[in-house]
Amino acid sequence: MIKKDRKQEEPGGWLDTYGVIVTLLLCFFILLYSVSYIDQNKWKILVEGVNSSVTEKEGQQVPPMNGTQGDPVSDSAIDAGTITDFGQLNHVLTRVIEERSLQDSVKITSGDDFTFITFHDKVFFDGDSSILRQEGKELLDQFAGVLSRADSTIKGIQVLGHTSQVNPERPNNIRNDRMLSAQRSAEVVIYLQSRNAVSPEKLVSISFGQYRPIAPLGTENGGEINRRVEILITQSNKVEKSLEEYYRQVYHQNQQETDNK
Repeated sequence: MIKKDRKQEEPGGWLDTYGVIVTLLLCFFILLYSVSYIDQNKWKILVEGVNSSVTEKEGQQVPPMNGTQGDPVSDSAIDAGTITDFGQLNHVLTRVIEERSLQDSVKITSGDDFTFITFHDKVFFDGDSSILRQEGKELLDQFAGVLSRADSTIKGIQVLGHTSQVNPERPNNIRNDRMLSAQRSAEVVIYLQSRNAVSPEKLVSISFGQYRPIAPLGTENGGEINRRVEILITQSNKVEKSLEEYYRQVYHQNQQETDNK
């Protein structure tokens, strides 16, 4: 019987397929590398945020996390890492307010050794209520995240609750007025503490009821302005002033800004 010649396989067939696959994989990884280029400055900031003791290695100095007061702060410094300069706390909190478009409802004022934040009307609470609104919780979540990163620079945080006298001719019910402002300031403190914003002993709640108005009674929006929660953050290693001194600085400055507009 005559044997039929088998068709000879073409040399290198599977090698060609293997080569194509390897080439495609190489192109794929080159593409991944090109889109995942690591910015060296951001990498150093991340390393310093994880280990604040890392400041200098092999003669290459790690750039400071937050700069000095008044210096511009990069987005990477705002979004992550320990805040070691109290002067930058105001800047970072202001960015939070701007991102949430709350500039009309929240006012931040800073001095050499304090940051003072005024939350008007319904940022945290509905009328005659001491239950935190969802919007208020979300804002406090962000604030707690920022404050926790600045804990070492913070001496204390006072949360001040205020109500408003509805009728200029008739004071509010004493019990309701005092209880409402006390419960509101306490709720903000409790929420900040539950989110580990700062060391608990630094948090204090204070209530004033209707007796610290900052806008005339009986005006169209006076009640909304007077119904407020204030947060006073003071710097560590500084002599703390009286509340009256902070008030004079904050509201005198705010009045000057209003007059200049």
